[in-house]
Amino acid sequence: MGDNRTNYAFREFFETCRTQALQLAIEEDLYEGDYTTLATIDPGQMGSGIIEAKAEGVVAGVEVARQVFQSSGDILEVTVFIKDGGRVFPGQPILQVKGRVAPILVGERTALNFMQRMSGIATRTNMYVERVSHTNAAILDTRKTAPGLRFYDKDAVRIGGGVNHRFGLFDMILIKDNHIDAAGGVETAVSRAKAYCQTHALKLKIETEVRSMIELKQACESQPDIILLDNFMVDGLAEAVRWVKANGYGHIRLEASGNIGLHNVAEVAMTGVDYISVGELTHSVKALDLSMKIELG
Repeated sequence: MGDNRTNYAFREFFETCRTQALQLAIEEDLYEGDYTTLATIDPGQMGSGIIEAKAEGVVAGVEVARQVFQSSGDILEVTVFIKDGGRVFPGQPILQVKGRVAPILVGERTALNFMQRMSGIATRTNMYVERVSHTNAAILDTRKTAPGLRFYDKDAVRIGGGVNHRFGLFDMILIKDNHIDAAGGVETAVSRAKAYCQTHALKLKIETEVRSMIELKQACESQPDIILLDNFMVDGLAEAVRWVKANGYGHIRLEASGNIGLHNVAEVAMTGVDYISVGELTHSVKALDLSMKIELG
């Protein structure tokens, strides 16, 4: 899809933003210091912290938690029991960190915040992926992510078995309803997008949204790479798939979006669409319940 992490410049940008987001998360919690820990914990006290699951799900963010603890400046030994993408059950240990108790406590909440959010996204994504596993449809994420956390949100979708759609506004052209209306129609919008890419030597996939069979037929004549069928009923999706294949446009990929949930995603997938985008994966996150227990010595 729009994910171009094979591009060196993007990878560099990606890693810079990840690092900045992680550092900001640590700094906003710590600021001038963890006064509770400074006041109550012997600086030399040694021990370990074990992060364990309190609910069943797909774990994600393990490597992020490792980075949190290793950024403390202390020598902390991190042992991973369950890697990103593994399924966990209540009471199951996921990660252990050993060393001085003080820096472990400083990093505890930041590590858990990342892991709980990411694991919640991965778990929800995996539910959708399992529902459509008998079809060829892929589950896509959207740009409906927490500001500043898009890299982690999309990583969690991928860990849960989903596919990353475009990362941002820069790595794919996605013509939405407002673009269509402002441009004067689907055909005009797609034609302008193609001309822009050619003029500026951009190798970007072009996707356009359509809201009706009339717009679908107009879009097919313009030959975009992908057509997004927005808020089509299941019968309408099936009709769209049949029409596209019957009229020689089978090379154009079709994406379904809007009013799709766990209750009907399998039915949507059975229509033959290639992609199903689900905003709730990242905009309505239910964190997976995790906790850390400290053991002394």
